[in-house]
Amino acid sequence: MKVGIIGLPQTGKKTLYQILTGTRHSEQTDTHKLLIGTADIQDSRFDTLVNMYSPKKEVRARVDIALLPKMEKETIVKGDIFKDIVEMDAICHVVRAFEDEAVYHVDGSVDPVRDIEMVNSELILHDLLFVEKRIERIENSLKKLKDKKQETELLLMQKMRTQLENEKPLRLMEIEDKETSLISSYPFITLKQLILAINVSENNIGNNEFVSNLEKICEENHIEIMQISAKVEAEIAALDSEEEKKEFLDDLGIKEPALETLTRLCLKVLGLIPFFTVGTDEVREWLVKKGSPAPEAAGVIHSDLQKGFIRAEVMKYDELIEHKDESGLKRAGKAYLKGKDYIVENGDILNIRFNV
Repeated sequence: MKVGIIGLPQTGKKTLYQILTGTRHSEQTDTHKLLIGTADIQDSRFDTLVNMYSPKKEVRARVDIALLPKMEKETIVKGDIFKDIVEMDAICHVVRAFEDEAVYHVDGSVDPVRDIEMVNSELILHDLLFVEKRIERIENSLKKLKDKKQETELLLMQKMRTQLENEKPLRLMEIEDKETSLISSYPFITLKQLILAINVSENNIGNNEFVSNLEKICEENHIEIMQISAKVEAEIAALDSEEEKKEFLDDLGIKEPALETLTRLCLKVLGLIPFFTVGTDEVREWLVKKGSPAPEAAGVIHSDLQKGFIRAEVMKYDELIEHKDESGLKRAGKAYLKGKDYIVENGDILNIRFNV
């Protein structure tokens, strides 16, 4: 699963990418090319389990993060940036909301709403141009030969055209499964889930005005939103000890680091949930699609576990913490045996019984 970071020039998107991927400023400096890294999923439950089991090995779940080229007139006209966005599973749009005379703005002034609308318009236009070309091609084809599948697709494309002409993203449309299969290979961008990262100055860290003003628009357009100060977060990330980082965060009134907030939102928009396997040898966090049955979660660990799945031993994280350890949990009758129909829940701790 891959999340692409986009934005206008001088928005702080490269700084955010470096925070997420742990890339140093001296590395990967060419912002005219696609840069790809990975970010560890930050989950306090994982840290608690590591402290509880003191394993020889600890492995966090990870998500791929891509920094896309700047959304400048040149890249938009060439269309290369859209080809990159199409390859992403979700998008994080970094929006500048900080004032800094030393950092120019491509449009001469800082206006988050204007910038959001401009980028969204470009994404909608991309999809609209594709839909119009597709409609024209299908109509020409149907003049020569009637085809029920193409007629169904034509109706869908016409609905999509209306949606996009009304400046609404395609992710707001209700699309049936049979229709989804018709368009699965098409390069639609506004079908993708979107996160807005509003980048504010240090002085505005405790001011939620920017987010509050955009919450209604985001809710209406199925957009997740968060506020960060990329400059401050970069300073925190550069500190040596976790104690120093926590003290810095507390002093600034930051409840959750940007890395934790954004990776959590990434999982949300990608439709993924974490589960854990634990022991003295290893504590590991895994990701599975929300709503997956236990055998599919087992398959994430290893294909043999899915093939030979018998049942899953399940511990609930909150119950494990409540009863201090596995022994206390089992004495309380809170260790469960689940079969193939069990739907894995966020934070489950699994031990798979299997036979191949």
